[in-house]
Amino acid sequence: MAKTILVVDDDPTQRRLIQAVLERDGNAVVHAASGGEAIDRMTRGGGADLILLDMIMPEMSGLECLAELRSAGINEPVIVLTANGGIDMVVKAMQAGAQDFFVKPVGPERLLVGVRNAMQMTRLTAEVGRLTKRVQGRTSFDDIVGDSNPMRMVKALGARAAKSSIPVLITGESGVGKEVIARALHGASDRAGKPFVAVNCGALPANLVESILFGHEKGAFTGAVDKTLGKFREADGGTLFLDEIGELPLDMQVKLLRALQEGEIDPVGGKRPVKIDVRIVSATNRDPAQQVRDGAFREDLFYRLNVFPIEAPSLRDRREDIPALVDHFIARFNAEEGKRIAGCAPETMAMLQSFDWPGNVRQLENAVFRAIVLADAPFLQPHDFPAISGVTVPMPDVVPVATVSTHSDHAPQPDQPIRILDDRGHLRTLEEIERDLIQHAIEVYAGHMSEIARRLGIGRSTLYRKVREQGLEEQLKEAG
Repeated sequence: MAKTILVVDDDPTQRRLIQAVLERDGNAVVHAASGGEAIDRMTRGGGADLILLDMIMPEMSGLECLAELRSAGINEPVIVLTANGGIDMVVKAMQAGAQDFFVKPVGPERLLVGVRNAMQMTRLTAEVGRLTKRVQGRTSFDDIVGDSNPMRMVKALGARAAKSSIPVLITGESGVGKEVIARALHGASDRAGKPFVAVNCGALPANLVESILFGHEKGAFTGAVDKTLGKFREADGGTLFLDEIGELPLDMQVKLLRALQEGEIDPVGGKRPVKIDVRIVSATNRDPAQQVRDGAFREDLFYRLNVFPIEAPSLRDRREDIPALVDHFIARFNAEEGKRIAGCAPETMAMLQSFDWPGNVRQLENAVFRAIVLADAPFLQPHDFPAISGVTVPMPDVVPVATVSTHSDHAPQPDQPIRILDDRGHLRTLEEIERDLIQHAIEVYAGHMSEIARRLGIGRSTLYRKVREQGLEEQLKEAG
C-alpha cells in the first residue's frame, strides 16, 4: 500500500526534486510550503505517514513546527532536512522527536534508505505495541486490522458485546480471524488483563475432553498422577474461548450446558462442584443452526451460546482491507525474520486484491510469510507469490517444437515460452532471442533491474547496455 509523505519546504524546487525521488519508489507525495501549512494538514485533514521537514523556513522554523506537531499529538515519524543549520539544531530536533536527519542536498539513495528505515521503525513499534497488548490480554478492536464496511460492523457489534458478560458466538469460514475478534472482546471488556484461555474443541482427545475442560483430582483415573485445574478454572475471572464448538461431543455438550447455567463445574473425581466466574466466547466455521436440525448439536446449548451472534466476513468480502493486512504482516515478519522488505509493488498488490483467498486471512498471512523469506528485492513482486500468480520464472533451456510460436512479430508475454524458431522452422538469431528474453524479464520482474540482472546471470551495467542496444528503454520506463 502506497505511503503518503508530506514534504515541508519553502523552496518549490527542493519539493519537486524530493517528490520525483519518492514517487519513483512508489510513494504518494503531498506538499506544504510552510510549517503552518504542515500543521493544518496533519491536524485538520489529509494527514501523512511520514514528514520530511526543512529546518530553515520563514515565519516558523522546522524546530517550532515539530514542537507544535508533537504537542498536538501527531506521532508520525519526522525526518528533518538542513542545509546551513548547525549540529546543535539537529540535536535539538532529534531530542524533540525527529527520527532522522539529512544534510541538503541529499542523494536519492540516502533519501530512500532513510525514508524506508523510518517507515519500518514505525511498523515495528506498532507491532511491538500490539504484541505487548496481546500478552497482557488488552487487545482492543482498534488493534484489529481492517476498516472495510464488514469489519466496521464487526467492531461495532463487538464493542457493544464487550460492555457486558453476554455469551457471544462468532461464526465464519476457517481462517477469517475468529480468535482475533474473541481477544478483542476480552481486551475491550472489564475483564481485560485477566486470563484469556483458548481451547480448540476439535483438537481435544475424546477420552480427555472432560478432564481438559473441567479438571480432575489426583487418582481420578488411570494416569491421573497430579491434580489438574482444567481450562474453566484457568480462565476464572477472565474469558474462555471455545473454538470450533461444533466439534464438541454430545455428551460433553450436556455438561457444558450445566456449567453455563449453574456457574459451576464438576472436576473428574471431585467431591463437590466448584464455582467459576468465566465469560464464554465460542466460535465455529459450521452452520450451528443446521447442526441443530441434523441432531449434531444440542438446541438448548445453541440458544445458550448464540445470545449475541457475530459473523466474521471472509477476506474476499473485504478486499479493501488487504493492503493494510499485507503491511501488518510485512512489519511482523520483517521483525521475526530480520528482513527489510519495504512493501509490495503496485502490480503485486493488485494481484493480491484480485485473488479470492479461499483460506482467508490465514492463507494471506502464510503467503506473505513465504514471499518475505524468499524475496531479495525491497518490494515484493508477483513472482514472489507463485501459488497465486501462477508465474513460472525459470525458462526452459530447449522449447519443444509443439510449443513454439510462429507469431514472430509479437513480443513474448510473461506466460509464453521464448521462441527459438522462426515462422519457417529455422533457428532465430542469438540477438533476436536475447532481445525477447530481456523483454520477457522486464515484464515478469516489473522493470526491477537488479532482479533482472540476477536472474539472467549478468551484471547491471551489462544489462543496461543491452537494453540500450536492443532499444528497450521505453518498455523499461513503462514497466517501472
